[in-house]
Amino acid sequence: MNILLANDDGIDARGIHELADALKGLGDLYISAPDSQRSASGHGITVSQPITVTETTFPGATGAFRMSGTPADCVKLGVKLLQKEGIKIDMVFSGINHGGNLGTDTLYSGTVSAALEGTICGIQSVAVSVNSHEVKTFEYAKILARRTCENVAGKLSTDIALNINVPNLPPEEVKGIKYARLGNREYKEFFSPIEEGSGYAKYRYTGDPVIYEGLPDTIDVIAMQDGYATITPLHRDLTDYNLLKEMEKWRIEK
Repeated sequence: MNILLANDDGIDARGIHELADALKGLGDLYISAPDSQRSASGHGITVSQPITVTETTFPGATGAFRMSGTPADCVKLGVKLLQKEGIKIDMVFSGINHGGNLGTDTLYSGTVSAALEGTICGIQSVAVSVNSHEVKTFEYAKILARRTCENVAGKLSTDIALNINVPNLPPEEVKGIKYARLGNREYKEFFSPIEEGSGYAKYRYTGDPVIYEGLPDTIDVIAMQDGYATITPLHRDLTDYNLLKEMEKWRIEK
């Protein structure tokens, strides 16, 4: 099996190295990752300028590309470059991300977008994240990544990306796994002004997650609050099929 690893934290981030360690021995590992931090880049691709690609070495990998593009670029182009070498990728793993990708945050996430790009390429894909930007341990995320690769390979539809999120806790403190749907991921948001005396107005975005009460743990955000890891199947089709029929009654065409 050939497995492509990508991320949005950059090829030098600890998380992608931990992911490679988690998946070693399950197949030939290939890396295609950004050359620097690309968090919250969503599903953007590079069309206005060339993407710089540098072949590099990566511990435990058969081959590796360092790219100037987005996470989605790294998967799209990485798959194509490997195809030219006669290498067919069987699974894409994105992560392990430094920070959770829960609820509506999936719309911003470069980590999730790399996995969804894998599905667009017709490849089984998985995103893995630890719910903290100051990760204390990757151990449980590595366990779930490996188990997923072992148990899901060949079974997962290429229309679906699995989104795995893990508490920032040692394995023995994680309460278990919830197969959960996406919820709202709201923040107490701030745009803090940066004073530089340059004559330009500059702001830096920050935010603290809202803590919810009284909601079911079938929602990924709530399950994570309660100390569970979550796995959510994500479909790239955003169509509201129920509303399609209702829209016919609106008579917009007249």
